[in-house]
Amino acid sequence: MKNSKALLTTSFFAPIQYYCKLIQYPEIIIEQWEHYSKQSYRNRCNIYGANGVLPLSVPVVKATNKKVFTKDVKISYDTNWQKLHWKGIEAAYKSSPFYEYYIDDLERFFTQKWDFLLEYNNEIQKEIFGILEIDPIIKFSEDFIDFGTSEYDDFREKIHPKVSKLETDDSFTARKYTQVFGDKYGFIENLSILDLIFNLGPDSLSYLESINSNL
Repeated sequence: MKNSKALLTTSFFAPIQYYCKLIQYPEIIIEQWEHYSKQSYRNRCNIYGANGVLPLSVPVVKATNKKVFTKDVKISYDTNWQKLHWKGIEAAYKSSPFYEYYIDDLERFFTQKWDFLLEYNNEIQKEIFGILEIDPIIKFSEDFIDFGTSEYDDFREKIHPKVSKLETDDSFTARKYTQVFGDKYGFIENLSILDLIFNLGPDSLSYLESINSNL
């Protein structure tokens, strides 16, 4: 940790690596003035399904302009993706130790509708904070923050499904924990925070802290 502030993108049921930053840094800045980038954790997460990694993606309304700010990205409901996500999560985690304990608190994210992706992700994040019993200081960028700004530790492009964390983030090293289909496919690291809370429950925060304690 070089700075006291971390710079992150918005994220849909963010990966474990992301949550390690949320508890590690005294202050978090969420970038909302960037031009929206597809195929990232901004609108997708990875869970552990019966056949391995199962990506869940939130469809967004196609912008008339190629460049749209993240804060202005709208969610599309042309398909019933919420129902599909709900079924996918149920199939993946129904037999996990803490599924029944948390699932009712998460149901509204697959039944209610939000207009904007940023707003939706923010509400999800608040719910996860409650589950983890954490209260990080979160602020949103007032303008686009240039890459290389020395005031922040910038993880906007380092926490990404297509970027190897080993190449970009030497402060994160996953530790194994028991996963539902681990006997079949082995341990899969850095999945959505959903995988952690359904499998570890109240011990999820201790897990995140143990990773940061190795820094």
